[in-house]
Order: sequence, then structure tokens, then C-alpha cells
Amino acid sequence: MAETVLDQIGGEYALRELVEHFYDLVETLPEGKQILSLHLQNHGLGHTRMEQFNFLSGFMGGRQYYMEKHRHMNVKEIHAHVPIRMEDAENWLKIMDQTLADLRHDGPHIDRLRATLRRVAMILVNDGQVA
Repeated sequence: MAETVLDQIGGEYALRELVEHFYDLVETLPEGKQILSLHLQNHGLGHTRMEQFNFLSGFMGGRQYYMEKHRHMNVKEIHAHVPIRMEDAENWLKIMDQTLADLRHDGPHIDRLRATLRRVAMILVNDGQVA
């Protein structure tokens, strides 16, 4: 069986560390201010940390926790209620890049992951127009 991106980053433990570090940065970096504000208007960061882990597990080829719970992984639907500007998407990507660097994740699989996350982030930009 082919090794998944989740396997390549070190499994669920490493993914949990990645999600926690990412949201720690969101809470502390200036680039995270608007992202934090958007999450606090909705379910809060505790919920977001859990759901981000659940989603990324399946997204990276691991257990489909998000799909099991919500029966879909449609990122447009997940974020339909969230006003996302280009600046927000770029800040999210910048913080994720820093997270990956801080945790010393690198290599071709991380380059592919970054490219995939960029494509997804750009799909979510709605210039503040929510459903």
C-alpha cells in the first residue's frame, strides 16, 4: 500500500502537533488576527482545532474522521458561511507555511501539500460574499 501524506509527516500524532501549532500561531501572529476573528464569530478555536484535525486526517490520506461525522468533505460547503478575502487566504497559507517550517516538515511531499493547500485556499476566496 502506498504511503500517505499523513504517514509521511509522522501520522496522527504529528498531524495533531501541526494543527495545534498552526492555531497557536493564528492566536499570536498579526497575520492571524482576522482568521482568529472569523473563528471566534462561529464555533471558537477549540472546535476549529478538532475539526481541522478531523478534516486534514482524511485530506492527507488517513482516517476519514470528518467524513464519518459530517458525511462530506466539501470545503466550499464547509466555509459557505465564512467571508474569506484573498488576504485571509494568503495569511492562512503564510501561517501554515511557517507551521510546516517550524515543525521541520520538508521534502517533495510537503511541496505537493503546500501546492494543494494553495489551490484549496484560492477556491475558498469569496471576497466577503457568504451564502
